[in-house]
Amino acid sequence: MPMSEPAPNKYTTEDLREMQGWSLERKIQVTQTRILEWYIKNNGNVYVSFSGGKDSTVLLDLARRVRSDIPAVFIDTGLEYPEIKAFVKTKENVIVLRPKMTFKDVISKYGYPIFGKNVAHSVYYAQHGKDWAIKQLSGFNADGTISKFNKRFKKYEYLINADFPISDNCCSIIKNRPRIHTIRAQNGSPFLQL
Repeated sequence: MPMSEPAPNKYTTEDLREMQGWSLERKIQVTQTRILEWYIKNNGNVYVSFSGGKDSTVLLDLARRVRSDIPAVFIDTGLEYPEIKAFVKTKENVIVLRPKMTFKDVISKYGYPIFGKNVAHSVYYAQHGKDWAIKQLSGFNADGTISKFNKRFKKYEYLINADFPISDNCCSIIKNRPRIHTIRAQNGSPFLQL
């Protein structure tokens, strides 16, 4: 039975497997249709979050084939390779933002973003005495039952007692805050990220 087009975020695992088998042309067509729907729904108040990497470059190209006026937003954290910064400058209509806090300041104030956001998030709260996080890093659910999902966190349990802070705040402070505040200030209303 051919898959119908369900509402966004309503895809089943079977749907996703089927979509993987689509031709490249069909994948591009469906993606561009979604971009156009997003653009129209939000009256053009959209942008592409552009890192200069291959994935965001492809998305920017697809989006601009739909609407050439879609801006890109690049966050210059000071940690990007010079080659990435040079590549970003070759693209038109790119808003470059810089965070108020440096990476070093964020690390000093909040902690190191190690082993991914989920782990850093749990360790941060465990280091601050939150019971759910301590249980998660011990391989349990919040109710104390053994978790088949949280057992992957067990190997990081030792970080609760690390002599340095760990946090997942880095991206939200260095990337999300400047993007939200600057776009609102420039536009009067928030852009919605593609």
